[in-house]
Amino acid sequence: MDYEFLREITGQIKVTFSMGHEAIGHWLNEEVKGDFALLDKVESQIRQLAGTERSWQCEGHEYTLWTDGEEVMIRANDLTFVNEELEEGMSYYDEESLSLCGSEDFLQVLAQYRDFCRQA
Repeated sequence: MDYEFLREITGQIKVTFSMGHEAIGHWLNEEVKGDFALLDKVESQIRQLAGTERSWQCEGHEYTLWTDGEEVMIRANDLTFVNEELEEGMSYYDEESLSLCGSEDFLQVLAQYRDFCRQA
């Protein structure tokens, strides 16, 4: 999983992720937007769930984060399409709408995101 943190000319932070993990970047860009309280909540929940069979989800405006302490899934809230409407051989491209990642890797991304946000 490759990713890059950028600061736009406006000062806004933009995160991009490699194919297969784009939804993580979208979640950071659309839902988090530098909200350290949300990051604290997510990190706390991931750590509390480690080694248990429980799960937790955090639904945002555009994306929902789900975790069971071992892995994290980020999914676009509008990821429900009815394939009956498509012509034969056609399908929706939704690779940017769903990402899975191990919890430890995800926590590392959040720590690096937080550090980048704090830099002047």
